[in-house]
Amino acid sequence: MELTDNQLKLRAFRDSDSKRLAELCNNKRIWDNLRDYIPFPYTENNANDFIKYCQRENPQFTFAIEYNGEFVGTIGLVRQTDVYKLSAEIGYWIGEPYWGMGITTKAVRLITEYGFSTLGLVRIYTGVFDFNKASQRVLEKAGFNLECIFEKSVFKNDKICDEYRYGLINKNATQHAV
Repeated sequence: MELTDNQLKLRAFRDSDSKRLAELCNNKRIWDNLRDYIPFPYTENNANDFIKYCQRENPQFTFAIEYNGEFVGTIGLVRQTDVYKLSAEIGYWIGEPYWGMGITTKAVRLITEYGFSTLGLVRIYTGVFDFNKASQRVLEKAGFNLECIFEKSVFKNDKICDEYRYGLINKNATQHAV
């Protein structure tokens, strides 16, 4: 499965992505904006394990972000369960050398369209730490709306902070799922 927009491609992970994945993700500035279950330091073994996990997905929910033929980050959807089964949480990161180039916004738009049209999702959402203004801008540029702020709900890097919750509704979704 590949999703494309000019020089940007969301594609399945390859075993050969592990070295570059480890190089880019082993960055404290990236980890500062991710959940703590992502290890830091991030090793090539961590990358190999993640890639193997992603390669087993069916349908595919997690993609490598490729820009001009080069691996630059990851993006994925986490489908929810039970009564939330038509919703998914979006998560992403991009290597620091590629920040500010509009790549992440395009990747968010691509995976959102995939989630709505291919996976049949009705709602895609995410939480962003209050200090991650760049990610908040990415979501807003991709059409997501700030739904609420969960005050003092996150403990990251020995600090308590707010979580900004963004969401986007599939306007083409029907009232009744099949």
